Amino acid sequence: MLHHISLPVADLKRSSELYDVILSTLGYRRVCEAQGFTGYGIEDDNDMFALKETRPAAAAGPGFHLAFSAPSRAAVDEFHKAALANGATDDGKPGLRAHYGPNYYAAFIVDPDGHRIEAVVE
Repeated sequence: MLHHISLPVADLKRSSELYDVILSTLGYRRVCEAQGFTGYGIEDDNDMFALKETRPAAAAGPGFHLAFSAPSRAAVDEFHKAALANGATDDGKPGLRAHYGPNYYAAFIVDPDGHRIEAVVE
């Protein structure tokens, strides 16, 4: 359904360094960049997720979060660990979320700009 999504960030260097690490745990990578922009995905020059430097950068309000597909529970664990080691804060440790489904395994973080990010595998 979605072609791509962009998030506003106040410090592109800081945010790109965080997302380089956490998205690599899920099998994604930096695929393009330009002044004030870093794009992520699977194939070169075809971003599905982007960071755009904007001042002020404001996270979406309550109820919004972005969930990335993970290839395994171990990847979800690594995502969470890497996020906390690189400037994000915990918003839900890795584990099963039975209220979403019997195999729904996820972790939640908040990036330095206040964006709520999830990694999930079912």
